[in-house]
Amino acid sequence: MNVTDSRCPRCTHSIASHDTIAFDGARIVHLDCRRPCELNYEERAVLFKFCWEHAVAECAGCRRSFRQHELAADLFAHRSHLCPRCRLDLTTDIRAHLLGCALVPTEVRWRAEDVRAAARRLLKQRHQLPEQADALMRQADLAKAALRDAISRVG
Repeated sequence: MNVTDSRCPRCTHSIASHDTIAFDGARIVHLDCRRPCELNYEERAVLFKFCWEHAVAECAGCRRSFRQHELAADLFAHRSHLCPRCRLDLTTDIRAHLLGCALVPTEVRWRAEDVRAAARRLLKQRHQLPEQADALMRQADLAKAALRDAISRVG
């Protein structure tokens, strides 16, 4: 299998454009097959470094805001970032918070969006020639490295 496959070789489920991906050699895989939209490592680092002291998600059902350490998890169902009251998954809200939080330095927010955009481009264009897909994988890796550097320098 290579980057042009539309299924994760680990779990055999389709890889959607909003899924969180990783690379296993020349293969695109889910970062976590049990939770395909899970926050990636860099998003978690930003969350812990810059957003620990304030609310990062609001539950639409309960109309309450939560800090990251207040969120629930269901380890048996392999779910995290849940509303502690109604168990709604708030991962999408957290990701939106990270991209718009005024306490996250601008460069870090831009780099995080670059990583997401590179992953979306790769998933959208993975059916192109393998050489082009390899270039897109390198772009995604470079965007991640730039984000990691920005996280460590800023703040």
